Amino acid sequence: MQTLFSLICVLLFFTAGNVCYLSISPTGPVSVEALASTNVTLGVSHAGVSRPEVMWFMGDRLIARWTIGDGSLSGVDLDVLKPEQDGSLTFRNVSLSYNGTYTVEMTQIGEAKVSATFDLFVYDIIKNTSLLTDSDDAVEGEAKFTLFYSTMRGEAKEVRWFFNGLQVKNASHYSIAGKKLTINQPRRSDAGRYSVLLTNPFSNETLHRNITVLYGPDKPVLKVSPTKAVFVSGESLFLSCQAEGEPAPSTSWFFNGESIAPSGSGTVHLADLKMSQSGVYTCVMVNSRTKATLQRNLTVIIYEAPSGGPACSVQTVNGALLQFLCLWPGGAPEAQLSFPGLSHNASGYANYSITINDTQRLHGQEIICKAEHPLNQTQCSVIPRAPVGFLPVILTSMSEDERTTVVIHCSAEATPEALVRWIKNGDRLQTGSKYQISANTTQLFIHDFNATSSDLDTYTCTAINPLGNTTADSTLLGPQISNSSVFLSDDQAEVTVAWHVPLTSVITGFDIQMKGPELSSPSQPKRNIMTDFHTIRLMPASTRNTTVSGIDPESTYYFRIIPKAGRTAGEPSEQHRIGPAAGLSGASIAAVAAGIPCAVLLLLVLLGFIYCGTRADRSPRYPVSRAVEKVVVCRSTLKPQNLLRGRLKPPPEYRLQQVPHLSITITQSDASFVFTDGFSCVFSHGAA
Repeated sequence: MQTLFSLICVLLFFTAGNVCYLSISPTGPVSVEALASTNVTLGVSHAGVSRPEVMWFMGDRLIARWTIGDGSLSGVDLDVLKPEQDGSLTFRNVSLSYNGTYTVEMTQIGEAKVSATFDLFVYDIIKNTSLLTDSDDAVEGEAKFTLFYSTMRGEAKEVRWFFNGLQVKNASHYSIAGKKLTINQPRRSDAGRYSVLLTNPFSNETLHRNITVLYGPDKPVLKVSPTKAVFVSGESLFLSCQAEGEPAPSTSWFFNGESIAPSGSGTVHLADLKMSQSGVYTCVMVNSRTKATLQRNLTVIIYEAPSGGPACSVQTVNGALLQFLCLWPGGAPEAQLSFPGLSHNASGYANYSITINDTQRLHGQEIICKAEHPLNQTQCSVIPRAPVGFLPVILTSMSEDERTTVVIHCSAEATPEALVRWIKNGDRLQTGSKYQISANTTQLFIHDFNATSSDLDTYTCTAINPLGNTTADSTLLGPQISNSSVFLSDDQAEVTVAWHVPLTSVITGFDIQMKGPELSSPSQPKRNIMTDFHTIRLMPASTRNTTVSGIDPESTYYFRIIPKAGRTAGEPSEQHRIGPAAGLSGASIAAVAAGIPCAVLLLLVLLGFIYCGTRADRSPRYPVSRAVEKVVVCRSTLKPQNLLRGRLKPPPEYRLQQVPHLSITITQSDASFVFTDGFSCVFSHGAA
């Protein structure tokens, strides 16, 4: 190959006048990394000449010299070095001692010298490593704390330090030099997990160490629980003392200079407080490792106060006066009570009341009682109100012997509570065998209620207090259904019957009745047709709907609801039909067809009116040519006052009606259509 290259250079010289010069590749510094005890080659190539002289230097020391193509070697340690014919140099079982910079030089007589540089880095596998510290623990506020690593074999090309997973950089707080990481002036936030990652091209090793920073005691927190400025005799409290520190500081308690045995974890429990326990409590905190000490004082004040809080109320006195009361007994001293909105000067203690004659002005006003005690200043309030409008509630019950009792409940919101008077037909009702009034007068019980007798009447309840009164009437009705409806399920196998009743209707239950095929069931699939209504379900008074299953989608059913009050049954609800829809009969279709001509004529009349009205409004008017004029006249025997009288009637059953008779008369001058129901249309034409 070298001979061929030389021939090419000679040929280029004679043909083009060019000359091939000696060159080497690579030229710049090349880094080569190798694992100890392996072979590594510092590879070069040359061009321009065929037999240059090669010299390899380790630093300034010549380690190998030979001429390419010549077998003679000079200064070569053949046990370690192996010269290559292209000028490269191979190291056998390279050791760490061969780390260094290598230079290769190639020369040719009459040619300039060329060279290349290599940096050889030999690494071993990193093994037997450890991460150490200069002391067991760091102490907050000291000058520094140092971590360092050691390896028994192998060195790291790159060293990276981490704190809690985040890489540590050289800064004012951290200093990294060689194998050491120094924490300058450690603080408690430096406590955590430190790691060092050692890497070279052929191995890596990670070391960890948890570092504790000792500090405290500081930031003491003294607590009294419950949190109060003043405590009441007989109560209990807990005194606790805490401070930050590592390790956690120990605590000791003193009262007026005397040691107190703690209840546990540095907490003092004082139960059933006495006045003699008022004073200064001292907590002493000590760090067992650093011996640092800190103490704080806490003052406890114990009084006796009324229990609970004040209670305000208002009551009726002599039927027309209002008496306001404020109650808060006990305490030392007793609490002072007053109603500043009723009197500026009057006040009392423990149990205070004031009576007011002018009651009407107080309606809706908040009356406040101020309660003042050295331990607690609070208040309560009450708002007097006249009875407001209310809606009586009707409840019905039936005993086992089918005796019906009706309860009318009239409860009006009022302060003070209103008394209720019950009146029927102008007579005030009293408690007796028939009527019974509850102790708070808000309920009237009507025993042995008869839905067909005079018990169905209007009952008046009047709620009264000194601020006013309000009245409500309850007109009891017999069992009634106000409206009802039915709904088929999607599969048409179930029907839901729903109904409503008047609010004052007396009802103890409902009978759900049906007419049509019997409902099917797994035990009785055959259906018998029932021509009369019969009861299929009994429902309680509170129910407003029920679902009936076993419906045949191909059959027709009728449903109704009968309300009951004891033994008395009310009027049935409307009947609801469930079944296939019925289509129009032939007669109905003929009747519709017969009405089409008249509808067309009515449309022509409407268009004529619109046209004539337009012509009549035009101004000025001019004579018009004589032309054929057509007039359509439709008349009805129905009178306007007979139209839409009462409610709309349901559509007629066309199957039961005959087709209306239509009489048509045509003459030279007109044509008329006369129906049997009295409605006629006349179409005429003539010369104008």
